[in-house]
Amino acid sequence: MLRLDLQGTWTGLKAAWRREISAYFATPLAYVFVAIFLLVLGIFTWELSRFFDTGAADLEPFFYWHPWLFMLFMPALAMRLWSDESSQGTAELLLSLPVNLTGLVIGKLLAAWTVAALALVMTFPWWLTVNALGPADNAAIALTYFMSLIMAGAYLAIGAAVSALTRSSVLAFVIGVLIAFVLTAAGWPLVSGAVASTFGAAAGEAIAQFSFLTHFETAQRGVRELRGRVFFFGFTALCVALNALFVSHRRGGAQ
Repeated sequence: MLRLDLQGTWTGLKAAWRREISAYFATPLAYVFVAIFLLVLGIFTWELSRFFDTGAADLEPFFYWHPWLFMLFMPALAMRLWSDESSQGTAELLLSLPVNLTGLVIGKLLAAWTVAALALVMTFPWWLTVNALGPADNAAIALTYFMSLIMAGAYLAIGAAVSALTRSSVLAFVIGVLIAFVLTAAGWPLVSGAVASTFGAAAGEAIAQFSFLTHFETAQRGVRELRGRVFFFGFTALCVALNALFVSHRRGGAQ
């Protein structure tokens, strides 16, 4: 029985991943997303952070902006995953397929994650640039890239779960950004400090521990902390479970 369930999950995952990847690259969507993401990230890194003025051979100014840009770009990438199925009337056909629902949910998420990973891979020349400027801590940079990738998955999982709740991609984007903003800003010293001054230091620390920013900044400092990876993977798994729950109502509660 377990084997059959795993087979159904894998079949659904492959079908959904292939379908969504085709949808991303059959239209300009993926190309436009990657181009705009690289452009904006480049402006924030090279211009706003004045990268070359720092005189340091590291990517700290580059990684600093990842949570704040992911907060906007990842919900935009995921907003259509389920809402378009409803608005275009294809949800009933998709959900009637004899495959595991969890596989469909994971497959769709992985397709968006693949596009996000491609965008990050396209920034590797910047890593080479840093090494050309001087000796760089490549182990720390590699760790931060990895944490950035799994953090992107968590942001995408938020957008995918919200997308399952509405027929409007725009509404899914707005709600996804709002949730992502709360989970990002909670670790901002201005916010955690305000909470600490009002409710006490313990409350401020507790709020910060639920922030993507807090766990990503730990990786930026080169700290190999298991807690951050568990946090991001655990949060993504929670959103996948919620996504499957939301979508299951369209199947009348049947998997």
